[in-house]
Amino acid sequence: QVQLVESGGGLVQAGGSLRLSCAASGRTLSSYAMGWFRQAPGKEREFVAVISRSGAMTSYADSVKGRFTISRDNAKNTVYLQMNSLKPEDTAAYYCAAGKYGSSWRDFDYWGQGTQVTVSS
Repeated sequence: QVQLVESGGGLVQAGGSLRLSCAASGRTLSSYAMGWFRQAPGKEREFVAVISRSGAMTSYADSVKGRFTISRDNAKNTVYLQMNSLKPEDTAAYYCAAGKYGSSWRDFDYWGQGTQVTVSS
């Protein structure tokens, strides 16, 4: 079992940046690939980014490629999502998840409670 807690969300103007953090407790984070997903009101949860257990592999949704960067610090049991050049369409609740490397929510077994990101135009 692993418990995940996201932080770092907030309100930012378009073009701005935020860094989300996901802190894990329980089982060590290095046992899992880690992903970020987001869900806007009235929309399905969508894949944002994933990072392998060692951090050697990453993958991104086309909509965030070149703007977002996922990283991890296994010594700190924390995963990050650096979000630059934010757009209003990035507004959503952002969730981190632990599981196996993939882009489907079905690949992940453990989820955080989410942190809200709001981008104003």
